[in-house]
Amino acid sequence: MLIFFGGFDDPISPAEITADLNLKADAQQSTVLLNNASSTIPLINLKDRKIASINIGLLYAHSFNEVLRHFAPVDEVELTKATATKLKPYTTIIVQVNSESLAYPETVNYLLNLQLEKEVILVGYGNTFALKLLSSFTDPIIWNPETSETAADFSAQLIFGGTTAHNRLKEEVSPVYTAGSGFSTEKIRLRYSTPEDVGINSANLNKIDKIVNEAISQHATPSAVVMVVKNGNVIFNRAYGSHTYGGAPTQPDDIYDLASVTKTAATTIAVMRLYEQQKLDLNGSIGSYFPEAKETNKEFIPIKEVMLHQAGFINLDFPSYMKSQDHSADSSYSYPVKVADNYFVRRNYYQEAMLPKMLDSPIRTRGQYVYSDISMYMMKEVVEHQSGASLDQYVLNEFYAPLGMRTAGFNPRRRFERNKIVPTEEDTYFRKTLLQGDVHDQGAALVNGVSGHAGLFASANDLAILNQVLLNGGKYGGIQYFKPETVDLFTSRQSGVSRRGLGFDRSDGGNYPSALASSGTYGHTGYTGTCVWVDPKNDLIYIFLSNRVYPSVNNKLNSLRIRPRIQDAIYEAISKGNDYQARSAE
Repeated sequence: MLIFFGGFDDPISPAEITADLNLKADAQQSTVLLNNASSTIPLINLKDRKIASINIGLLYAHSFNEVLRHFAPVDEVELTKATATKLKPYTTIIVQVNSESLAYPETVNYLLNLQLEKEVILVGYGNTFALKLLSSFTDPIIWNPETSETAADFSAQLIFGGTTAHNRLKEEVSPVYTAGSGFSTEKIRLRYSTPEDVGINSANLNKIDKIVNEAISQHATPSAVVMVVKNGNVIFNRAYGSHTYGGAPTQPDDIYDLASVTKTAATTIAVMRLYEQQKLDLNGSIGSYFPEAKETNKEFIPIKEVMLHQAGFINLDFPSYMKSQDHSADSSYSYPVKVADNYFVRRNYYQEAMLPKMLDSPIRTRGQYVYSDISMYMMKEVVEHQSGASLDQYVLNEFYAPLGMRTAGFNPRRRFERNKIVPTEEDTYFRKTLLQGDVHDQGAALVNGVSGHAGLFASANDLAILNQVLLNGGKYGGIQYFKPETVDLFTSRQSGVSRRGLGFDRSDGGNYPSALASSGTYGHTGYTGTCVWVDPKNDLIYIFLSNRVYPSVNNKLNSLRIRPRIQDAIYEAISKGNDYQARSAE
């Protein structure tokens, strides 16, 4: 199946594209969903499920499982004598099987016994009459008459609602599976598709390759991932370059340090949730929600001014205030906070040194738009006080886990191997080590990697899921995370002196972030070379991830205008597609 994953692919011919579209249409028209009276498919409550995948004879199991992981964490479990023990922690078991395997009674008996203990989703391929062997199987069955990679892809997406089921059995297979049997479903999550599925010519997006190639050849960044989501379909997802110049090849699901994208993808969505729960009033003051701010010049500043960067806060260079006794090369009870490898900060350093300095800092430009990270340090404190949870755990439990986001979170080295995390910088001036999985931002590093302004890591796919929630008016995967009016409030212009929304950056109506972006576009950029832009008018999400600060900080990504040029290329491809469709309709 032709999905844009993996980087510098050879150009795809029109014949290949047509063949791919035909295969997908065949899969949609021939695949049938059975035993779904309880509406198990598509899966809804991902947070409550731990999912495993077992393969019994399918050639395309690897591709199938890769697609599953676009939607949620899914572990492959090999079918052995120890399988029963390995499956104990799991709630939901997806089993892939072909018609030949069902000819063995032990296969059918295994499936019947498994459904007594677990929620089972059976995905079968081959001769439809093999279903008669499953007449006693009562959990959902997805059956594909064809055995192909396209059928495997379609089935994996159907499980999670990336695509839909509408087909019915054409003839009776058994008294249980009669002619006309089958269930229909709705699309509730992202679909992984091709540009042609939304009326865009794939060749018109190849300009993106040239722009990113330029960035890499000019040493603006060693790596990048570009994702485009149109009309709820992931139509472009390419990885470029290598983690470091000459290092490991970049993969589309690699994890990047998002830098200031943290402000929207963690802190702002937390504020939105607390606002809806009436635990936070935008006109309320910092001191109302953060007791330590009382009797300081921050006490009476409204939350709205903080979210708009109009509170008058200054920026502080926290490492410059550090003393030799504040850090150690070794971890210990006295120095428990890891900043990087061989760099640990003393206990309570944030509470005793950093926070007082922030609270005592002057307010100089209140009412004016002056971008300051102190705003989101303050909002982290507000979120934690009002939610009763740390910021990282709050967004994980409220958003990332329920949404099926596999990679998003703070301090990724606690959860992933280093080779899945793209390095940011060879830090020669502060931590004096390669930063790979430890947050690049110095202030965030000093607060154990969790801050309101920086610290979040994620893949492009996870950012696509989160921002599709916003584009859907707060709904995703069958769950309403926000009211539509809350999304509109925070993402629309709320300032009389700047283009800003509440936490979100926005289009200036001119050339930022792109000359072709609609005036309602919102999102954020990140210092490490990242950006996410959502354009409701064009039903579009554009994601760019890079590590432009490797091996050291340079400004070439900005001076070459890499991010806006890619965004322009996306709009140009959409425009050409619209023109073609208009001419075809004449």
